[in-house]
Amino acid sequence: MFVHDGRWRLCRLGAPQLSIFRPRSLIAAGGSSVRTFPRRGWAGRQRLSATPWELWIGSARPEIMQGINQRCVYISIHFFVLWCHAQGENHPSPNFKQYVRTQGEVSDQLSRRQVRVYQLYSRTSGKHVQIQGKRVTATAEDGNIYARLLVETDSFGSRVRIRGAESGHYLCMNRRGKLVGKPNGRSRECIFSEIVLENNYTALQNAKYEGWYVAFSRKGRPIKASRTRQNQREVHFIKRLHAGPPPFPNMDQSKHFEFFRFSATSRAKRNRKSGTVS
Repeated sequence: MFVHDGRWRLCRLGAPQLSIFRPRSLIAAGGSSVRTFPRRGWAGRQRLSATPWELWIGSARPEIMQGINQRCVYISIHFFVLWCHAQGENHPSPNFKQYVRTQGEVSDQLSRRQVRVYQLYSRTSGKHVQIQGKRVTATAEDGNIYARLLVETDSFGSRVRIRGAESGHYLCMNRRGKLVGKPNGRSRECIFSEIVLENNYTALQNAKYEGWYVAFSRKGRPIKASRTRQNQREVHFIKRLHAGPPPFPNMDQSKHFEFFRFSATSRAKRNRKSGTVS
């Protein structure tokens, strides 16, 4: 390879260095310093070794180097912006379903609980769920006092506690999968998740034992929860309003008004005598 710019003559290409000769003077280009050697004759010519990169840097013009530096800065900024954008895309987006599921499993102890009153109609027995102390069955008729249930919200999700309005016991499920009534419903065994199915029926899944549902047979007897599935008819219920007496005892009684007689005033007596009506 030969390079000639009017001042340099490249005589021999060495690997990995170049042997450079200049008739009048010798210039060593290395880093930021440039050294010039005066001519001492052909016999006194000195040999100078330089790499191709040092040769290119030493022979480059200042305006060219300035343009190259600006391009390098621009390219560096461009790659930095692309890297930041790639890092933002690689950051995983929050899983809102997992967040809602996690928050729904936490009991809300600060907010005021919302209480709803209704009956649970069993699809298999054709009767309503009733809580008579520790005994839980689905044999109550419409409007039965034991079929009136108070459903308390446990979290902002669909988790509820079911309590009998007459007995005061909560619907719970023990570790054997049996439905029982307990006076205290603070444990997770007494918390159920309301699941609205595609056929508009409602299934009640226990919060502690996942996959166990409230179910009753055709005779209204509770079924062991470990044998239940969501698609079974035994776990399907319908919410119905209670048709029994109203919750306030004074509403079903007619109000009686009593009239009291007071002595007539002097003006009323004068009006009676004159025959005018005041």
